[in-house]
Amino acid sequence: MSGHGYEAGRLDLPFVGISTFGKRPYEPDWTAIKADVAVLGAPFDAGTQWRAGARFGPRGVREASTLFSFGHAGAYDHEDDATYLPETVRIVDIGDADIVHTDTEKSHANIESGVRAILSAGALPVVIGGDHSINIPCICAFSGPEYQGRDIHVLQIDAHLDFVDERHGVRHGHGNPMRRAAEQSYVSGLTQVGIRNVSSTAREGYADARKMGSQIISVRQARNMGIEGLLRTLPEDADIYITIDIDAFCPSIAPGTGTPSHGGFLYYEVLELLQGVANAHKIVGIDLVEVAPDYDPTGSTSILAAQILLNTLGFIFHAGYRG
Repeated sequence: MSGHGYEAGRLDLPFVGISTFGKRPYEPDWTAIKADVAVLGAPFDAGTQWRAGARFGPRGVREASTLFSFGHAGAYDHEDDATYLPETVRIVDIGDADIVHTDTEKSHANIESGVRAILSAGALPVVIGGDHSINIPCICAFSGPEYQGRDIHVLQIDAHLDFVDERHGVRHGHGNPMRRAAEQSYVSGLTQVGIRNVSSTAREGYADARKMGSQIISVRQARNMGIEGLLRTLPEDADIYITIDIDAFCPSIAPGTGTPSHGGFLYYEVLELLQGVANAHKIVGIDLVEVAPDYDPTGSTSILAAQILLNTLGFIFHAGYRG
């Protein structure tokens, strides 16, 4: 026998059981997290400017992630000749932050509390949105005593700059998160990759972003630079927080999002970038946002999101993650 764990217990196929992330254990007590990774849902989309629906992102990505729950001894990649996410990597799903409809401040505070609980437990936070405004409380969670690390550099993979300061009093919508991140004293800078086409951020927002320490790289520029060139744009030895908007991908493979933008990345372009980052840097947090399953009846957008997250976690721990 192979020793993969199938010899005893249930087969537990992907469509059987409750859809936690990757079919990993559910931990509802945020004071009792004992894991290397804790997954938090942030089903908030009241920050959306156009098509809503990302509130169903965490549920959709969790269900899609069950596709990758085969096996009990990790996932073998023949190209890398590596087995990723063996049983020794403890991943738990802590459920969703409570969302109070129409109340951005309270909903964001609840998301921040969840991330702080994960950091207090010494686990790597992985947050599934929700619209991109949920990045604001995620980054804010690194301001307190729960995080005992160094300053963080934000790697944003996205179609849009999300650097609006304020519009009609709105400062915490999904067009504002990178501006709010850049304002934090413990954020050393931003690398914004995939930015393209008509943007919700005006020209002065781009100028402000560069003044506040951002490098802005389009899809075409990224392709010309290559993965090694992109990796050189990240500060050497920096601790990295990764935020992934699913609209960074071409809508031909990720149509299930509120603001699709043609000309985006394909799967391996992002995968190889994330693998390179994991090999060279300590990754201290991840969020993936803007999956809106109702716009993609095939489910491929949710599957893409789940696959990207699980592969990234595999790269992180294979490279020797240091908590």
